[in-house]
Amino acid sequence: MDDETLQEQTVLFRESLAQGKTLRHILPDAYAAICVASERVLNMRLFDVQILGAVIVEYNNIAEMKTGEGKTLTSVMPMYLHGLTGPGNFLITANEYLANRDAEKMGKLYRWMGLTVQSGVAKEGEDPNNRDLARIYSADIVYTTNSGLGFDYLFDNLAKTPSEQYLRGFNFALIDEADAVLLDTAQTPLIVSGVPRVQSNYFESADNVVKLLVENEDYERSDDLKKIWFTPQGIVKIEQYFDIDNLLSAEWTELYRHVLLALQANYINKRDRDYIVDHDEIVLIDAENGRELEGMKMQAGMHQAVEAKEHVTITDQQRAMASITYQNLFRMFKQLAGMTGTAMTDSAEFLEVYNLAVRKIPTNRPNQRVDQPDQLFITNEAKLMASLETFKEAYAIGRPVLIETGSLSLSNLYSRLLLRAGIPHSLLNARSAAKEADFIYEAGNVGAVTVATSMAGRGTDIDISDKARELGGLLVVGTERMVNQRVDAQLRGRAGRQGNPGESVFFNSLEDKIVIENAPKRVLKYAEKHERRPKQTLSRYSRFRNVIDSAQKVVANRDRSARFETLQYGEVFRLQRDSIYEYRNNVMQAEPEALAALVERLMAQMIDEFIDDYKRGQAKHDIVDFIYRYIDPDYIVKDDLLALSMRKLKQLLSETMHASYAKQQALMPHQVQWVYYQRLCLLKAVDDAWVEQVDNLELLKTLTKSRSIAQRNPLFEYQDEARQAYQKMAKNMHLNAIQYLINSEVNYQKDGTVDVKFP
Repeated sequence: MDDETLQEQTVLFRESLAQGKTLRHILPDAYAAICVASERVLNMRLFDVQILGAVIVEYNNIAEMKTGEGKTLTSVMPMYLHGLTGPGNFLITANEYLANRDAEKMGKLYRWMGLTVQSGVAKEGEDPNNRDLARIYSADIVYTTNSGLGFDYLFDNLAKTPSEQYLRGFNFALIDEADAVLLDTAQTPLIVSGVPRVQSNYFESADNVVKLLVENEDYERSDDLKKIWFTPQGIVKIEQYFDIDNLLSAEWTELYRHVLLALQANYINKRDRDYIVDHDEIVLIDAENGRELEGMKMQAGMHQAVEAKEHVTITDQQRAMASITYQNLFRMFKQLAGMTGTAMTDSAEFLEVYNLAVRKIPTNRPNQRVDQPDQLFITNEAKLMASLETFKEAYAIGRPVLIETGSLSLSNLYSRLLLRAGIPHSLLNARSAAKEADFIYEAGNVGAVTVATSMAGRGTDIDISDKARELGGLLVVGTERMVNQRVDAQLRGRAGRQGNPGESVFFNSLEDKIVIENAPKRVLKYAEKHERRPKQTLSRYSRFRNVIDSAQKVVANRDRSARFETLQYGEVFRLQRDSIYEYRNNVMQAEPEALAALVERLMAQMIDEFIDDYKRGQAKHDIVDFIYRYIDPDYIVKDDLLALSMRKLKQLLSETMHASYAKQQALMPHQVQWVYYQRLCLLKAVDDAWVEQVDNLELLKTLTKSRSIAQRNPLFEYQDEARQAYQKMAKNMHLNAIQYLINSEVNYQKDGTVDVKFP
């Protein structure tokens, strides 16, 4: 086909879909068209294995394609196919830089074929609030990040009018680095906060007393330094400081919570490791890659406790207004698929949670990488020195080396060791994803030495020079085994891409983080006993040869259990969230007649509920108070209300309510303003109730989890109490809706607008 005929295929494909054909009917032709277009527009020819990967992706699978096999180009086939259906199709990438890069690069191809494509995230240095969301989400294909899409979904459901909602449905999502998104971040909830709590004045006082405490006398820490608690002596010291009795009693619950937060802030959270202090603010840091997590805060008062510790301005604690986990976000899509270099080890979980099977794609060229056996040492010092010798040998002949570390602090330590040895190098401490990509791309040149955290530069190809190939290709050195085997495999996969030569080796010690936190105590005792032994190398046939594999299995099982627990709790939350969002959307989109009918039903329901509660003696208000608060603040009591029969009382309440409602409606003779006012009152009632419920559910989760100690099933307890809380919330929501509709103060402005002051 000539160019014009090829481009016309998009129109023909769309016509076929309109006539009833399915995407899978047209898949061979659509894939063929975009493959040919890729050669003409991008000058990139797809390999057979890439086409195989694209077919596998379309059939609801995760394609395991080894690092460097061209996942970015593979993705254009399923994205083009689904883009033919219109908006609602997303490619989820690892970070904002990759989303912008791929949207721009692959966007040329899609646009040439007649589709629209947008990046859903702001470019570096731009304000995310200035994005044109209407334009972004009306595109056929959107390149974005998991957090970007998640927050836009939450804000979409806080809109006051349909015109402020931009998402056009969740049709198809293709997730790059699916293991990182669907597993590693699965427990991290996205939370929109904005309603301040009543500010506590305990933070500074608690911080002052905790700074006076002595370790091993007043408090103790666990061996892995992750948990901390007061000793009886410490409790006594705190009671003396505050001049109180029985700190652990219900009376001093809030104070105890604050001193516990202060203890964790002072002795668990480390400055320049977990956070930095910048311009009178606490900015969190991702421990794995060192990125600053702007806009993110620790929950439940921990952020304020750290602010008190560092003597910066203590910010308001805020209520959660909306929340969703990535598990629930991606389970909303009609069709989901993924690509990654490592997924087979967790294939069972992908199938169970997301109904995604993992399929392994062969490499385009045979893999020539040599994976050396792990080097195991007793102490960290011995490991550091041995690995440094390996770097020196490689640098001496000009062989490129990529040094992978599991944390920001370890990457800085290796950087200092290399400087002391006189070896120039690049340090990727994740200040900028764009700079990371440049450094990683250059890491395959002769003489290049690059120190990076495990996640740095993920998604970027390493270009190996011809001279470097002659020297054996890229040498990847892992300075410790990571938290799971998937990350280890990702690191190894940075060498030997596309059939290039390469080599990988891991240097480990019995003092590595994963060993200290997850290995049996006998291993730690052995390391402590033999830390001065002249020969620090442990044979691969020693009794410790499987210690790290076993530790990784412990972590994997624990993480899998935690993710499943998050999913179970999240399902309860999801049911309530979906119900509220559906109700909210119905209010926003209802025609005036339907809106009036809804209000009528609410008024009747409210009176029925009050009468029922009143009969049972469970009403929160007496009759007069109920009338003044919810029906008519100007009501004049003429009858003995207690003497009325239930039928007459119900009639009186109904007539009074309708009279008040009619009086309020008379203040707004313009139909458009009255309808908008009705929507505004109902939406405010929904939002107020839901904010309170979101906060309650988060607190309820914490409380019920602690009940496992009392041999009770915390999930069942959570489900039962969450259901009761929802029923109570719905009742309060209806009460508030009528109160806002009838009792709000309405003032006309000179410009014709109406100012509403809610009671």
